[in-house]
Amino acid sequence: MPATCLLHRPVDAAAHEPVLVDEVVRLLAVPVGAAVVVDATVGAGGHAAALLAASGPDVRLVGFDRDPDALALARRRLAAYGDRAVLVHAPYDELADTVAPVVASTGPLLGVLYDLGVSSLQLDRSERGFSFRTDGPLDMRMDPTSGRTAADLVDELDAPALAALLRDYGEERFARRIAAAIVRARPLTTTGALAEVVTAAVPAAARGGVHPATRTFQALRIAVNAELERFGASLPQALEAVAPAAADARGGRIAVLSYHSLEDRIAKRVFAAAAAGCVCPPQLPVCGCGRTAVVRPLTRGAQRPTDAEVARNPRARSAKLRAVEKVAPGPSPRPEER
Repeated sequence: MPATCLLHRPVDAAAHEPVLVDEVVRLLAVPVGAAVVVDATVGAGGHAAALLAASGPDVRLVGFDRDPDALALARRRLAAYGDRAVLVHAPYDELADTVAPVVASTGPLLGVLYDLGVSSLQLDRSERGFSFRTDGPLDMRMDPTSGRTAADLVDELDAPALAALLRDYGEERFARRIAAAIVRARPLTTTGALAEVVTAAVPAAARGGVHPATRTFQALRIAVNAELERFGASLPQALEAVAPAAADARGGRIAVLSYHSLEDRIAKRVFAAAAAGCVCPPQLPVCGCGRTAVVRPLTRGAQRPTDAEVARNPRARSAKLRAVEKVAPGPSPRPEER
């Protein structure tokens, strides 16, 4: 199903405020010197524009996105930066191979940003099928030019597989009831029809608060786009690719903005493993594991937006920011020395 190009439907990208933009700029901008910064989810270019504006003239930004419409918006927004902005239509699990030639011609990779999840620009367009708030085709593909749609999954999976998907990706406690209701009602081809089926399947007493279809739509979107698998494959590439700290320069930094626990869990686990040094029992006289810390944390746990930002930009409400910096290689302290 071809997507309607945003160039034929004007959208004010500047009206979509990037989340925690000041903190992202503080962490990742490179004011002096030649370097590369990556926006792994460039979207409409909000974070990318702020990073380029705060960085020196010899810094280039590589922006990834699977959505050609988002890239068209980002290209317009970043046009003033000329060849300092390199935009690629690719998923971020191709980060290492895509960024390597830019690093070779420009300078070290000193920043990587992941702003995960679905963008407000996608949610706001009913024809993309991400939202239950307006009726549209049941699509949910971030790249509308390829892959299976949410309607395909809803039609093809049996009830146990569908329930597992809703439970694992949506943390939906009524997964079995919803899956059975979907199977009885299919084929389902629109967001409105699916939302009605899901709402009816959820007990009335449990329908308060968020919309009953929220977790189902999240689960289908994650599955359609293989979001967790791609992020889990990309983050180690970023850790490997960023430059370590040197005597006269900071190390490469990675910042992750996540919006639900599944994404945040991956970032937390990968960063914790990279920050861990020796794991030998304290009673051993010398280290036998040989493990050294690769990064140091830049945030204490997960940083949250302020109440003022949430009031101004509701999309920030569930955001969590984690960031690390790659350290210079060297011996890692024993557990009792930390």
